[in-house]
Amino acid sequence: MFLTCGFPSPDDTLALMQTMEEAGADFIELGMPFSDPLAEGGPIQRSSARALARGMTMQRTLRTAAAFRESSTLPLVLMGYANPVMRYGLGNFFEACHSSGVDGLILPDVPVEEAKPFIEQATKHDINLIFLVSPLTPTDRLRQIDRLSSGFVYAVSVAGVTGAELPDPDDVVRYVASARKEVQSNPLLVGFGIRTREDVVRYASVSDGCIVGSELVREIERTEQAKGNVSERVRSFVHSLKYG
Repeated sequence: MFLTCGFPSPDDTLALMQTMEEAGADFIELGMPFSDPLAEGGPIQRSSARALARGMTMQRTLRTAAAFRESSTLPLVLMGYANPVMRYGLGNFFEACHSSGVDGLILPDVPVEEAKPFIEQATKHDINLIFLVSPLTPTDRLRQIDRLSSGFVYAVSVAGVTGAELPDPDDVVRYVASARKEVQSNPLLVGFGIRTREDVVRYASVSDGCIVGSELVREIERTEQAKGNVSERVRSFVHSLKYG
C-alpha cells in the first residue's frame, strides 16, 4: 500500500500507516512529497501538494519512517524523485534512510544508466533499490533491471501515470506474466491503476503481489468530503483489498 507522507496531514500519516498494517498491508510504500512528481496522476499529485503546503519536508518524512519503525517490523519503502534526494546529499540521504529503518527506495526518474552512484550508496547502507519496468521495456533491458534491482522489481501496469485507467485486463495479465518469466532474481510486484479486490486477485495470479496508492488517496478524499472517519475507511479499504 502507498501513502504520501504528510497526507491527509502531517499529524495523520503515522497513525494511518499503523492502521494499514493492522488491516493487512504486506508492506508500506511511503511517498516523499515533491512539487513535480512526474510519474503521478491527479490523486497523488494532489496529496503531494497538500502535504507540502502543510509543511512536510524530507526530514519530517524520515522522522515519520523512524517513528513507524519503532513499533513495526513491516517492510517500509520510500518512493520519490532524485532532485530532493540529491539536494539532501546522496550519502547523507541513504545514511538517514538506514538509521530511520527504511528497507527500500523507489526513484522512478533514475534510469539504470544513471543509477551507479545510487546503487553504490544503497549497497553501502543496506537499502534495497527498486527499479521499474513497463509494457514498453524490451526483454534485454528487463533482465538488466532485474539484475540491478533488489527487494523487488516494480512492474508498471500501463505506460502512463499512477491512477490511470487500465487497458484491457487480459493485455495486462499477458504483459505481467511475460515479465514474470524474465524476472529471476527478485519478486515482481504490479502497480498503477489497481483499484479493487478483483484487480488484486487478477494481477496477483501472475505476479508476486500488487501495490495500491491512488485509489487509497481517492478513498481518503471521498471520506473527508463526506465528513466520515478516515481511519476506519482506510482500515476497511485495505482489509477489503487483502481479504475481500
